[in-house]
Amino acid sequence: MNNMIGKMLDNRYELLEVIGSGGMAIVYKAKCHRLNRLVAVKVLKSDLAEDADFRRRFRDESQAVAMLSHPNIVSVYDVSRGETEYIVMELIDGITLKQYMEKRGQLNWREALHFITQIMKALAHAHSRGIIHRDIKPQNIMVLRDGSVKVADFGIACLANSANTLTQEALGSVHYMSPEQARGDRTDERSDIYSAGVVLYEMLTGRLPFEGDSAVSVAIQHLSSVPLSPREINPDVPEALELICMKAMASELEKRYASADEMLADLEEFRKNPEVDLDFTIEDLHRETVDEPTQYIPAVHAVSNRAQPVPEEEDDDDPPRKKDLRRVFAIAASAVVAVAIIVLLWRAIFSDLFDGEQKPTEYVVPHLVGMTIDEANENENVKGIFVIEQIGQRASSKYAEGQIIEQSPEKGKIVKGNRTISVFVSSGAKTEKMPNLINREYRDAALQLTNLDLDLIVSDPVEEYSSITKGYVIRTIPEYGETLNIGDTVTLVVSKGEEPKPVTVLSFIGIDIEIVRQQATQSGLVVGEVTTRASNQPYGTVIEQSISDGTSVDTGTTINFVISEGPAMPDYGDASTSGGEPQP
Repeated sequence: MNNMIGKMLDNRYELLEVIGSGGMAIVYKAKCHRLNRLVAVKVLKSDLAEDADFRRRFRDESQAVAMLSHPNIVSVYDVSRGETEYIVMELIDGITLKQYMEKRGQLNWREALHFITQIMKALAHAHSRGIIHRDIKPQNIMVLRDGSVKVADFGIACLANSANTLTQEALGSVHYMSPEQARGDRTDERSDIYSAGVVLYEMLTGRLPFEGDSAVSVAIQHLSSVPLSPREINPDVPEALELICMKAMASELEKRYASADEMLADLEEFRKNPEVDLDFTIEDLHRETVDEPTQYIPAVHAVSNRAQPVPEEEDDDDPPRKKDLRRVFAIAASAVVAVAIIVLLWRAIFSDLFDGEQKPTEYVVPHLVGMTIDEANENENVKGIFVIEQIGQRASSKYAEGQIIEQSPEKGKIVKGNRTISVFVSSGAKTEKMPNLINREYRDAALQLTNLDLDLIVSDPVEEYSSITKGYVIRTIPEYGETLNIGDTVTLVVSKGEEPKPVTVLSFIGIDIEIVRQQATQSGLVVGEVTTRASNQPYGTVIEQSISDGTSVDTGTTINFVISEGPAMPDYGDASTSGGEPQP
């Protein structure tokens, strides 16, 4: 078990329980005894604390996040002063965006817009202070109960004016990694924009743009492939939002958004008008630049998620020799590009060989989820290679008590030096009491149910008339205080506003139309079309109404009238053709 529980850091922060674990640190729920409040404390893992490089990286994170103050970024309160390296942060009452998407699946585009706008505001603030996150992914984005989000974990952040680039070890998550990160090139703000674009893509489609059997195969796709457009997967995505997503994910830096503020401007225009015409197309984002030859990646090296365009036929007016020269040049250019990509990938993965140092043994992290600690320790891929460290327990609807429900590093990761696998173990199923959600906004109520970690099925809202504000919860099924078990279905009954009051229609026949207008409006009716017709009744009096008197209708119902235009004029005919002698 974790021996840090109960420990006091700097005579101020008491570590209470483990609430998370990453590649570099373990996150604890803690109590600040000086201010009497709960906080989150990120402590550098003990087996890494002896490594000067990891300590430097952890201090860099402290320096980076301490510079930031924004409502969409997890706040930092304090940093370590003694031997133990730690960062004190605000304790977030919520779940990660990854967990949110796993529970909700493909998000509605309006909800995705709500989230990505907040993410980009956080990045704009960080970038304005010269800080690049470099690991934007749903696991590092927290969703709070009120629907707001906060970007967390600047674990591999760097100062933009630093000369450092990504080390060749696997920092960040390959599915969200920008092409320049995959190549091992220097990164800037546009790398965060690319990763944010992938997050938006996943929210809109419910899937990642690139999948593969290994990290290398996914990295190659980031370098050379074009993903399916979001609308090909989810036709409900508006065209303009699809364009914004694909521009953020443009593989060429020059075609990507130059800044988070620039992307925010397009998101704001789209929010105001979802049918807005943007000044670029998807074809613009993938069109070859004028001053470079077309670069085709041989199929053996890269596989695209979509069919490649057929090259245009050559102009028949060109002489044969010129055509041959073009063909030779195109083949040569393709070969050069293919070799360059192979070299870059080789250097990114096996850079130690170029330094003349002996490459340390690499190990693939095995899949431990579903095993007990004893079973994991006896596994042939663990025994004598990895050390299993249990850092906490968590209730689970899927795994029995004692089974591993989460591990870090994840399965399939390649590790060299550090061979400790941190795990959370199931404490078994749990029950909760139905919370009081009356008079809570629907989305807030649904999120609170999600945070109970019972894998509840929240059905679509049922609407009823109520004096409670429209869109807010009237009642719940089950009711407040009843027991909730894992996998239960919960129905939220939501107000659709006050019920229209019934109106009994009076007889307006024989009454002047101006008086009728007043009486009808006062009774809750809406006067609609008024037409005229000749009758023996006085001019302007009602002679017909569209709804019979005594009928009960809803408030706001429209009623039409026909009014008299007076008696018809007699028709005397043409005097020249009437009977009798013509007048002299």
